[in-house]
This record gives sequence, C-alpha cells and structure tokens, in this order.
Amino acid sequence: MSASPLPTSGPAAQGVDASGVHAFLDALEAAPEIEPHSLMTMRHGHLVASGWWAPYTPERLHLLYSLSKSFTGTAAALAEAEGLLDFDAPVISYFPEFETDITDPRSRAMLVRHVASMASGHRRDTVDEVFGRDPAEPVRGFLRLPPDDDPGTVFAYNQPATYTLAAIVQRATGQSLSDYLRPRLLDPLGVGEVAWRRDRAGRELGFSGLHATTDAVARLGRLYLCDGLWEGRRLLPQGWAARASQPHIPTAGAMGDVDRQDWDRGYGYQFWTSRHGYRGDGAFGQFCLVLPEHDVVIAATSATERMQEYLNLVWEHLLPAFGPEPLTGREAADAELRERLARLALPPAPGRPVPPERERDWTAAAFTPAAETGPVRSAGLARDADGWTLTLTGDGDRPGHPDRLALRLAGEGWRVAEELVPTAVSGGWTEAGAFAVEVQFLETPHRLALTCSLADRTLTAHWRTQPLHGGRLTTLRAPRRSD
Repeated sequence: MSASPLPTSGPAAQGVDASGVHAFLDALEAAPEIEPHSLMTMRHGHLVASGWWAPYTPERLHLLYSLSKSFTGTAAALAEAEGLLDFDAPVISYFPEFETDITDPRSRAMLVRHVASMASGHRRDTVDEVFGRDPAEPVRGFLRLPPDDDPGTVFAYNQPATYTLAAIVQRATGQSLSDYLRPRLLDPLGVGEVAWRRDRAGRELGFSGLHATTDAVARLGRLYLCDGLWEGRRLLPQGWAARASQPHIPTAGAMGDVDRQDWDRGYGYQFWTSRHGYRGDGAFGQFCLVLPEHDVVIAATSATERMQEYLNLVWEHLLPAFGPEPLTGREAADAELRERLARLALPPAPGRPVPPERERDWTAAAFTPAAETGPVRSAGLARDADGWTLTLTGDGDRPGHPDRLALRLAGEGWRVAEELVPTAVSGGWTEAGAFAVEVQFLETPHRLALTCSLADRTLTAHWRTQPLHGGRLTTLRAPRRSD
C-alpha cells in the first residue's frame, strides 16, 4: 500500500526556529566522524524539516540495527494486549521442550519482562557465546548460559535477551514479527515495505536486522508520543508508551567509561531514557527521538561511531529551536531552510578520468590485497564502450556462494546502481597514479573505501564503519523474500 504523506508545515508555524535547524545541519556536516544520511523532524504532529543526503533518498530502506528493538518491543505489547503473552510469565514457559535442559534456577526464574528490559541477570552481551554454542536454537543456548545475578537486578545490553523476546512473540503469535505487525501497526501507520534479517532458525532477529525507511521511524515515534493513538484510532494499549519509556533498570556506567550521558539514564522496554525524552537507537547513528516535553519526534539515519556526539549536537542546536509559540515573519527563513534540505548531498570522493595515454595500462588490470586481511579478496578493472567497470570479489566468496559485485564507474559525482546490491560509487584516478573509489551500500550505513595501485597491482580496502552482521558484500542490502 502507498502511505499517505505526513502532514507538513513551515517550521515557524509550529514554533520552530529555522536558524536552529541550520545550526544543527552545519554542526552535523562539520563533524568529521559523522556522516548524516537522513533527518525528519516533527512538531505538533507536522513534519517541519526533512532531508536526505544524496545518494540516500526518502524511499530507500535503511538498516536500523538496534533501533529494530523498539519495533520488537511494540510487537510484544500488542501480543500482551491480545492475551498471547504475559510479561510476568517465565521465559521457559514459552519453550516447554527445553524444560529438562534448563536446570539453572536463575535461568528458570527469568521472566518475559526481564528480557524486555535487558535485565536477564547476565553482566555482559552474550551474543557470540549464545549463537556460537547453539546456532540452530539460540533461545536454548541463551537459557543454558547461567545468569551472573538474579534476573531483574543488573543491566547488560544483551542481544540474546531481545532475540528471546522476539522468539516468544513469534511463537505466541505463530507469525514472523513483520507479518504480525503488518495489519496491527505497519498498515494503520501507513508504513510501506520493511524487511527483517533472519537467523538459521528462520526467525526474524528482533534485536537487529530491520530495514525500514526514515518515514517509518518517524511514524513509530509519533505513535509513541501520542500514547498509541494514530489519527484517532488506538493502535497501542493505553499507557504502553509510558511503560516502555520509563526506566525499569538503572544503566549508569554500564556502557563503559567513555562519555555516554544518554546511556546512563536507565532502560525501559526496548527504549532508552535520554537526558531529554526517550529514544530507540541503533549502531552507527540510527535514531528515533521522542521528546514529549516539546511535542517533538526526530527520526534520523547516519553512519558514525560517535553516537553521543550526535545526540549532543541535537541537544545543543535543535532543542533550543523548539519555542512555545508560533513565530511570525519567518517566511523567508523557512523557504531558505526548505531549499537547503532539498539539496543535501554527501560529497563524492575526488578523482579524475584516466589519462588517455594510460588507458591501455589500466584495461583488464587485476589487483590483490596488499595485506592478508580485509573485506575484498580481489579487484579488477575493465573498459567497454560505455566506460569502466570495477569488479570486486569479497572475502566471503566461496564455491556456490559467490560474493562478487560489478560496479559501473561515474565520471563525476555518485553513480547509483540497484542491481543485486544497491550501491553508489564515486572516485577515480589520483595524482599518485592510483585508482581510489568509495562504495556506499545504500540500504545500510556502510561505506567501503578502496584503492588500487598500478605500480604493484595491489589493493587496499577498509570499511569506514564495520558491518556487524558479517562483511559479505552481496548481503549488504535489505533481505528479499527469496533469500
């Protein structure tokens, strides 16, 4: 189904000072370790500022990483409302086939609300242990890993806790998360296509792996801001938003010694409490910020490991822009902001066409890594009548499961391709006699930087941000139904 557009308004009419949005955009684009991809800001139910940094576009699905958890928690709330799930029931009660395997009293005492609030009793993220010990049935592997403390007494950001919550929802409803959410949440909100990564057991992960548009994130945030009401229709149980967003377990100091102020405010049910309001967030800067005190929702995607810095910029620049009353005489300022948002773009990698006298040298050139490790096993350049093609063989290439991409090169700017894996490529030949490109994987936050040297036929390649679900080039996209 096609979504009805969100109501729009000029910022001033909703009490938003355009200069604050400009200041935020300036700060984002000046931060060397933040690569913004999208921004949607809603005030008083109206979209007042939205933009995508090309080659990212509004209709593009984007990997949300742990922001997926907030959708999983929402599915659990709906299942509870339908009498299919009990937050005070033992986790083991949903998996009676594991009864004889699970003997640790703390594992047996773990309740649904404990896994929903990251309070399983473990003091660490057990994801590698759990999926390594029992990849065929991670819930069993999780329950067989004894908690360090009594459930409900200690916080750990533990991926298998949310995986187990998601597994309970999928077992209790008899559907995948996305299929269960479609008629109850996604369709009523006007959310179009979504895709969720599955594991070997065939379950949607729950803790990560959801691909959705920024618009979908904004709609979820607005639903929570309105206590589950959407256009006069109740989609979520009354009071659920407050239950999900209030701290159920303290988190101070749990995320390390670095400056993590917005991770020290407590954890709810698959939402974090922030210095201002609450949020769902995902690795590398995927955000759903809900600010009830300002009647604001901010949805954003990006590529950064400096997520606290991103939030600091929101609090420093955007927050002061939300005034109590509509602003008058700001038509020109609003128009200037609208024009800026429409032309947002990531700068392409520098490069120039290969000198004509060197074309023969580069044609059909093959390159192998200068180092033993890296995401690319080999690269090749070839020329035809339409230009140059760069072929990459990923480190995950194996018989029967090729990991190869053929990328057409642009003369200038970004060249976008949709085949196999949606990508955008920019770059070219450098003054140093090398070939350097940036490959943006457009359904993810990830970018690959690659340089080929003609002198010794070697290549270097590295991720700007390292994919967390494995580095196979051909899987860096939203899952397809045929996968």
